Amino acid sequence: MGKIKTLVGSLAFITVVTVTGTLLAAPSESELMKEAKVSKSEAEKTALGKVPNGVIKSEELEREHGKLVWSFDISTSGTKNITEVQVDAKTGKIVSVLVETPKDQAKEAAADKKEKK
Repeated sequence: MGKIKTLVGSLAFITVVTVTGTLLAAPSESELMKEAKVSKSEAEKTALGKVPNGVIKSEELEREHGKLVWSFDISTSGTKNITEVQVDAKTGKIVSVLVETPKDQAKEAAADKKEKK
């Protein structure tokens, strides 16, 4: 009887951990797209307006600091810096503009790689 209680308890624990992990998992971009009121192309135009002659190197829709944002990494010729521009995916307004040096970019890439493990 004791072994059965232990087994049932273990299975219940595994179920709770699995369900909790699923609920806490980051939503996919397609799930986030359902919430966005601003299209990617509209957000791109807004972001590029902040970085004259810039070229978008990457973009993603993400939730950051509780806001749904389009995040764009934009490069400009003549510099190795990247300007990250975040556009609120619900209002279309600029949330932040941050210039990242190559050193900053390396730190961010290392943190992203560690987070994905």
